Amino acid sequence: MELQDDPQELMPRRRPTQERSKRKFDALLQASRELLVEVGFESFTCEEVAARAEVPIGTLYQFFANKYVIVCELNRQDLVAVSQELADFHGEIPSMDWLRHMTALVDHLADLWMTDPSRREVWLAMQSTPSTRATGAIHEKEFAEAVSQMLRPLMPRTPRGRRSMMAQVLVHVVYSMLNFSVQDGLSHEDAVAELKRLMVAYLLIAEKESRSGGQRTTFDPE
Repeated sequence: MELQDDPQELMPRRRPTQERSKRKFDALLQASRELLVEVGFESFTCEEVAARAEVPIGTLYQFFANKYVIVCELNRQDLVAVSQELADFHGEIPSMDWLRHMTALVDHLADLWMTDPSRREVWLAMQSTPSTRATGAIHEKEFAEAVSQMLRPLMPRTPRGRRSMMAQVLVHVVYSMLNFSVQDGLSHEDAVAELKRLMVAYLLIAEKESRSGGQRTTFDPE
């Protein structure tokens, strides 16, 4: 299978419905996270995942066609988990304290990125082929829709299409910056602080534009 020539979303062949199958499915994904952290995506193999999960390789292939599908499922799960956390955050906007809550959310994501190194490894693996990148873009767009709904009270006059684009920009920038923040030789705390400055400035401008009738702010280079 030439993944590079396949732009379709990469998905499991099937998702388990019975408890026994769910345990095997979850064990395979957990083993995949551990292996990614230890050896990276290039050395990652389905055979080693199955061995670590103590599951026959044939069982793995019942769920996943190849290792690319595995990392796509891990990426989907990561974004779904964050989307669920956004549900709690949603009610805090547009309260007067929305900036504090927004920065607290970024701190939470940054902490996840630091304490669970598999998140970064999954993100990096998603950049490996056109098909994984295309699938990652689908996942990010779905996540961005939740962000867009969260931002709606903050910018009620902003057209839905532009708000959706802004949410996609925010999601992409956040995950790119989180990956940047854990590079060797960089201060994670300083990088996250800069990310928060970017997000807050961006959202303050968007809020101002919305209150003024949706006109985009222009910048004078002088």
